Amino acid sequence: MVVNGEKINFPGGGTHFHHGADKYIVALARMLKFPSDKLHNSGNIRNVLDVGCGVASFGAYLLSHHILAMSIAPNDVHENQIQFALERGIPSTLGVLATKRLPYPSRSFELAHCSRCRIDWLQRDGILLLELDRVLRPGGYFAYSSPEAYANDPENRRIGNAMNDLLKRMCWRVVVKRDQTVLWAKPLTNGCYLKREHGTQPPLCSADDDPDATWNVHMKACISPYPAKMHKEKGSGLIPWPQRLTAAPPRLEDIGVSPEEFHEDTKIWQFRVSEYWKQMKSVVRKNYFRNVMDMNSNLGGFAAALKDTDVWVMNVAPVNKSARLKIVYDRGLIGTVHDW
Repeated sequence: MVVNGEKINFPGGGTHFHHGADKYIVALARMLKFPSDKLHNSGNIRNVLDVGCGVASFGAYLLSHHILAMSIAPNDVHENQIQFALERGIPSTLGVLATKRLPYPSRSFELAHCSRCRIDWLQRDGILLLELDRVLRPGGYFAYSSPEAYANDPENRRIGNAMNDLLKRMCWRVVVKRDQTVLWAKPLTNGCYLKREHGTQPPLCSADDDPDATWNVHMKACISPYPAKMHKEKGSGLIPWPQRLTAAPPRLEDIGVSPEEFHEDTKIWQFRVSEYWKQMKSVVRKNYFRNVMDMNSNLGGFAAALKDTDVWVMNVAPVNKSARLKIVYDRGLIGTVHDW
């Protein structure tokens, strides 16, 4: 951060990215060999979870790549930084990887990111990595970067080796490693889980565990296997962004909503938002809004209708409708669960 009078500037990307967050994002895309060095991978990378995000520069620079990040950090170290992030107009919230599940449905993100995030990923039998596993989509990536100064540090090497061992048992694979950045990928199907030797830790979660139950639910030291349909289709079944915003996602079936009902809801909200702007344009300055909260997001139709405006929406699902939040994420939007 650089203080200029009464304003604060955030040049480049701060201490997390010495060569700038924009160059770091391109470097990740090159490591993954994505077309044209674009991290969005032709629209297949849309939702990102950035843990220990600082002032959310990574998420800020992702916006121009048509990627939406949920940037989270705890209030013990990063409280003021999350405030800065929100005042910059960057999607972010206070969030803690501790004992309770994150308030996001299973299989919501294509990429999880940790750069100098100060998280002990090996604690309690790797339960925090298992939480990342829960929220990553099939084939999703985990990008982990540590400071270059730690390259030859024995403790850093021990941690790296232990993480590799745990993630291998979780059926993740190393996609690429370069300098102090490593990218792992989650499996596309249950195939690897079914081939593990009996007694391998961590175990698969029991059949009665609901991976989408998040409100006041403790993390579990187990792997959430894919539903039979997702396993058979070898992936989430989502189409690329931006088409996925208005396409009926496969998980509608989970909540008992038909594609026809979904499309009707989308049309209703397009009409409503159009009427909102007609009523407000005479009294609201252009670009006055940036951070928007939908306190009862349902299927995310309100946020979808705002796609062509320069705002982002925090979609909030009440606890009694939390199952619908997965549809919000499947549309390429973000949100959380809250008990109003």
